[in-house]
Amino acid sequence: MSKGSVVLAYSGGLDTSCILLWLKEQGYEVIAYLANIGQDEDFDAARKKAEKLGAEKVFIEDLRSEFVQEFIWPALQANAVYEDRYLLGTSIARPCIARRQVQIARREGAQYVSHGATGKGNDQIRFELTCYALYPQVQAPWSMDNHAPPDLYQMTKNPEDSPNEPDVLEIHFAKGVPVKVRHVKEGTCKETPLEIFCYLNEIGGKHGVGRIDIVENRFIGMKSRGIYETPGGTILLHAHLDIETFTMDREVRKIKQSLGIKFSELIYNGFWYSPECEFVRHCIDKSQESVEGCVQLSVFKGQVYILGRESPKSLYNEELVSMDVQGDYDPCDASGFIRINAVRLREHNRLQGYEYFKK
Repeated sequence: MSKGSVVLAYSGGLDTSCILLWLKEQGYEVIAYLANIGQDEDFDAARKKAEKLGAEKVFIEDLRSEFVQEFIWPALQANAVYEDRYLLGTSIARPCIARRQVQIARREGAQYVSHGATGKGNDQIRFELTCYALYPQVQAPWSMDNHAPPDLYQMTKNPEDSPNEPDVLEIHFAKGVPVKVRHVKEGTCKETPLEIFCYLNEIGGKHGVGRIDIVENRFIGMKSRGIYETPGGTILLHAHLDIETFTMDREVRKIKQSLGIKFSELIYNGFWYSPECEFVRHCIDKSQESVEGCVQLSVFKGQVYILGRESPKSLYNEELVSMDVQGDYDPCDASGFIRINAVRLREHNRLQGYEYFKK
């Protein structure tokens, strides 16, 4: 007698194949689910393997477009980088994958969901928090260790082996998201979100852009070493930071930067579907209303070099900042500004008894 049905986030690898067999042996009906978020994988082979192992049904879902538009673009608007270095490529994929897993479980009437994330990592938290948030009736998910890829770097070349000529690109933004990419020399244009992201992954990958080797703080309290490659995301981050600085008010950007740090932590820790994350996303989205324009950059030997930018909403006033043109700015105004800002410094040092001079 069947104990019920389980939707298994299946990869075709050793661990999830073992989970599939184990669940079958325990008397559960297994529905295998594979998510295509742009990884290089033989989905037909994985389908056949799942069916051979006894899966009742196999769903292969193409999530690439929604992953880019609904998850990557908001992270880009936030300049989301965890602990100053990690662009959250793995972290942000999990709520996208788990959301479709929940949709399949609801549609198929499954009582359980299962994944292949390690018990010592963050992915188990990301998967399960999403499942509990979107499917409160779901019963405790099972998990087992995931497998490491056989080749460490799959998307990027070693910068030493990359082309000896740079690729110069123009990236156009509207409301903080890229809407067009043009290769200056070749004239190639990409305009849909998925095309843009895949093209930048290709360009960045061949130049070895976006590799990092870090020690990160996991949500569960331990430190771990992570090696990641995010070629397209790295190019977009450089471009977005540049156009944002060019078009956004200074004080708004200060607040937005702090929200970006919080947003990164929420993504990393698995709280994409939390009320606080929804609030932060709305605030960041509001901050991007004037982030519009074009950034020209060069991608070469593992690096991204900004060459220039233009925007109809630029806050940069060349005449105002010129040392050769006085304009409406009176240099005498700076004296009062300096005196006002010096008040607290004078008082601080008076109360401290000028300890700098006593040493």
